[in-house]
Amino acid sequence: MSSARLIFTSNGVRALSTLPSGARGTIARLHPPSGDRADRLFALGVTPGAAVTVLQTFPGVVFLCDQTELAVERGVADVIFVSPAELAR
Repeated sequence: MSSARLIFTSNGVRALSTLPSGARGTIARLHPPSGDRADRLFALGVTPGAAVTVLQTFPGVVFLCDQTELAVERGVADVIFVSPAELAR
């Protein structure tokens, strides 16, 4: 059994898990936008409009969100959608 995951959208917004190390951007949204996982991310400052920088992509995703360094599993990074810096204006 397989499941599909959305990794980018037509307007350039991409899942955090697809960005390379060193990439910068702005959080566009969380998908799904509600639930325990989203509530925890919001409490950690992972909110729309927050600046992010990807620090590491393997084995987990480590990123700087505003001034907080966070490490998450790839499945969590799949639900955080980012507008990359060249598109975030």
